[in-house]
Amino acid sequence: MYDRLADLPLAVDGYALEAASLDVSSDFTRVSTEIALSGGGETGRGEDVGYEAEDHHRFVDAFADGGLELTGEYTLDSFSERLDDLELFPEPPERAADRHYRRWGFESAALDLALRQNDADLGSVLDREYDPVSFVVSTRLESADRLDEIRSVDPDAEFKLDPTADWDDDLVTEIAERGGVRIVDLKGHYEGTSVDNDPIPGLYRRVVEAFPDAVVEDPRITDETRPVIDEVRERVSWDAPITGVASVEDLPFEPRWLNVKPSRFGTLESLLETLEYCEERDIRCYGGGQFELGVGRGHIQLLASLFYPDSPNDVAPGGYNAAELPDDLPGSPLEPPSGPEGFRW
Repeated sequence: MYDRLADLPLAVDGYALEAASLDVSSDFTRVSTEIALSGGGETGRGEDVGYEAEDHHRFVDAFADGGLELTGEYTLDSFSERLDDLELFPEPPERAADRHYRRWGFESAALDLALRQNDADLGSVLDREYDPVSFVVSTRLESADRLDEIRSVDPDAEFKLDPTADWDDDLVTEIAERGGVRIVDLKGHYEGTSVDNDPIPGLYRRVVEAFPDAVVEDPRITDETRPVIDEVRERVSWDAPITGVASVEDLPFEPRWLNVKPSRFGTLESLLETLEYCEERDIRCYGGGQFELGVGRGHIQLLASLFYPDSPNDVAPGGYNAAELPDDLPGSPLEPPSGPEGFRW
C-alpha cells in the first residue's frame, strides 16, 4: 500500500502550528497541536497528540514563526526522508513515544496535502471503500454512573473501559449488568503516567470472567497473571507496545487482536506495513484514540472506515470525551463522508 502513495508529488510552501486545549472527562486539560502544511493553494492538516502540555507550548513558541526547513518539491516518500534529518523538538521530549506522535503529525499532514494536490483521496488511491464506522466510548470510571450518563444521550452506546485496582466485585457486577462492554483495557504497559496499572491477578481474573465476550487489552504478563491470560489468548489485544511490525513479532504470543493508533507508528510507511501484516495473518484490528482535539480524530475514523469498520473502534466523536456531554452526539455507526478529499473525514 505504501508503494501506491510513496511517489505522489508534494509541494510545500510553508507551515503553521496552532495549539488547542480541552478539559476532558479524565480530569485533566488535554493539549494538542495542529500542524498545517501549505502548498499549491492547498492545505494538509495533521495533529501532534503528545500528552505533555508544556511540550506543545514549547513546540509552538519555538517553531510557529519558522525554524523548520520544510519548503521544497518532494514526493511523499522523500518528504518523510526529509523529516528524518530534522529535529522536531526544541528540547528533548520526556518520553520517546512523543517523537512518534509529532512525526505522525507531520506525516499525516503531508499525506493530506499530497492527496489534495493530486486531486485524490486515500480510499481511491488504495482502492478501498469507505464503510460506516462502528465505535465504542472509552472512559475510566469509579462508579457505573458515567455509563448511565453516556447512555442518557446515546442509549445504544457500547464501551471500552479501564479497570483499576478499585474495581471490587460489587462494582464489576454493577458494570456487567449494564452490558455493552466490548473492551477492557488493563493498561499493563504504561509507565510513568497517570494511568499506570499494576498487574493484579485478582483483578485480571475478576474482569475476564465478568466480561466473557470483551477484548482484553494490554495485560502485563507475569508469573502470577499468566494463568489468567493463557485462558483467554484468543481475545487478548495489544496497544501500547505496538509501533510497527517488529513490535508485533516481539509479543509474547501471536495476537488475534491489535489496537491500531497511527500516531504510535510515527511514519505512514510503518503504519501501512503493519496493517498489511495483520491482514495477511487474520489479526483483527480496531482503531484507538488519544483524546484528539482536531483533525487527528477524523484521521482515526477514516482509517477505521477503510480497514476495520465493524470492529469495536475507540474512535467516538470528540464530544464523548468532554466533561459535560453535549446532547446531540451522533451514535454508532458513523456514516463516511459522501465526497472524501485528501486524508480527511
